[in-house]
Amino acid sequence: MLVYLVSMNFLTRSIESWFNVKVESALDGGLSLGQRALDIMLVDIEEKAENMSTTLAFQPSATHYAMLNDLREKSGVLEAALLTPQGGILSVSSGDPNSFLPELPSIPQLRQAMRQVYGKIEPIPGKGLYMRVLAPVEAQGITGETRILQLMHPVPKALSNTAEAVQDVYRDYQELSYSRNSLKDVFTLTLTMVLMLATLSALAIAFLVSRRLSQPLSVLADGTRAIASGDYSKVLPEYGTDELGVLVKSFNSMMRQLDDATKATERNRVRVEAARAYLETILAHLSSGVLTLSDQLELRTFNLTATSILGVSLAHYENHVLTEIAQEHEFLKVFIDTIHAHFEATKDTEHAKLELNRQIEIKSTQGKQYILLRATRLPVAVGNGFVVVFDDVTSMAQAQRDAAWAEVARRLAHEIRNPLTPIQLSAERLQHKLSDKLEASDAAVLKRATDTIVNQVGAMKSMVNEFSEYARTPAANIMKVDLNDLIKDVCSLYGEGRVSLTLKLMPQLPAVAGDATMLRQVLHNLIQNAQDALISQENAIIDVSTEIEADKVKLVVADNGQGFPIDLLTHAFEPYVTTKAHGTGLGLAIVKKMIEEHRGQIKIENRESGGARVVILLPMEKRKQNREHIAGHRSKLREA
Repeated sequence: MLVYLVSMNFLTRSIESWFNVKVESALDGGLSLGQRALDIMLVDIEEKAENMSTTLAFQPSATHYAMLNDLREKSGVLEAALLTPQGGILSVSSGDPNSFLPELPSIPQLRQAMRQVYGKIEPIPGKGLYMRVLAPVEAQGITGETRILQLMHPVPKALSNTAEAVQDVYRDYQELSYSRNSLKDVFTLTLTMVLMLATLSALAIAFLVSRRLSQPLSVLADGTRAIASGDYSKVLPEYGTDELGVLVKSFNSMMRQLDDATKATERNRVRVEAARAYLETILAHLSSGVLTLSDQLELRTFNLTATSILGVSLAHYENHVLTEIAQEHEFLKVFIDTIHAHFEATKDTEHAKLELNRQIEIKSTQGKQYILLRATRLPVAVGNGFVVVFDDVTSMAQAQRDAAWAEVARRLAHEIRNPLTPIQLSAERLQHKLSDKLEASDAAVLKRATDTIVNQVGAMKSMVNEFSEYARTPAANIMKVDLNDLIKDVCSLYGEGRVSLTLKLMPQLPAVAGDATMLRQVLHNLIQNAQDALISQENAIIDVSTEIEADKVKLVVADNGQGFPIDLLTHAFEPYVTTKAHGTGLGLAIVKKMIEEHRGQIKIENRESGGARVVILLPMEKRKQNREHIAGHRSKLREA
């Protein structure tokens, strides 16, 4: 920068010194002096031309040539010529033996010379500077034509050379003066570029040197970024044994330790994830519901079976206190209160190992439900919480009750059937023996008594038959059955009456695998129950419909009566459970056993619009062969 400033100052002063005011004044004076001398000589020639033109104007034209030569010699002019206004040569007089023709003026010069004397210094190629003077000559004679006198005289060679030299120098000086600012700009730009180049070179060298000096720090920075991104396997190159080299070695050692720790952590994480996935898989496929609770009874985890058994979406209550479920679902209050009471009782260390094992009954909107509940406190090492395991034993309890009722029915049927026939025979024999021997009134009393005995014995036989039907295991004769035809056949027996029977049968319904006799009995029982439920109902309607659901045939018998009582829904298939005043309560129990013999399913429910509905699912006969039939039927339904 110092050299730059000094150079700029020096160049500025030097360039300004080249254009000194004295030099410029001298050049101007020399140029003016030469120009003045030439002007004096030109004025002298012009005066001679005027004198000569005046002399020639008063002489005849025929004497012009002789006088022209004489006048030229007297005036000391090198060349004189008379020209027409158009430039034509009339006469020439020259003191140069090598000159044959004069240098003719231009037309504008001739026109100007017609008005006044014209003079000018002109360069003649190959001859140098000449003074050209044109003067009008008024000719004497008849024509009166005006002629032009031209005088040509060379400028002295010494004066010509000096004038040209001064003019050339002055012109060069002016050109140099005009380019003074350009010279300054060029030199300034050059010095600035040199300065910038030097500065950039210095910066580049500084960067290179600093980068080389800071290379170990850059390596450490790269290693730090690698650690930040989770890459612990990078090994940094080591530079020397100075402090930075020791730092890099320590950093590499730290990286190796972190890499080992990370790999060990990843292995542990994989093992924990595998164990967790294993545990979740087991819990997901358990038939038991599982809940894990914190020490404050907050729900931590649960499996899908728990949600299915309780009938409540537990995902909304995760990390919430378990008692919040009872506040929103009143039917689970007994379940949650039992858990809460057990864990309150096991807070102290003395009773911490006590386990809960109890069967409870809850009543939901679907009816009664029996749950076998087991719970225990978790160790302190895993969070000091609780684990609850429970099973829905409603089906098991139902099966136990069915088995007990079947045994009771079998024994009652066995004990009652034996005396019925002797009682009926004895009553008939008494009537037969005594009816002819008694009076008419006594015979009528005897007849009424014996008829009563016979009728009641018949009723008891019917009850015994129902007990037998329920107690024995039916042997179904499974075969191909057209369910639609069977329904039409059975429903034709109920066509006339107060109750309207409506059939909504799926066309081309696949055949089912079943016992036609048992299925006929099932239909009779369901339709008869529906009619009994519609005794006091106006506009009584029974709907019987069939359709396909998944790979089974669905049979639905529905009515528009009062429906099932809520507390009867869960145990309607138990023996002796009935809503009719004179029913035995075995009808639905027998129907359920027959459907189970067909490997089917049956359920009862209340319709939203009012009334009851019984849904039966029966397996199709030869399912694989019927798949194409089902697909074709579905496509026809879509087209319809």
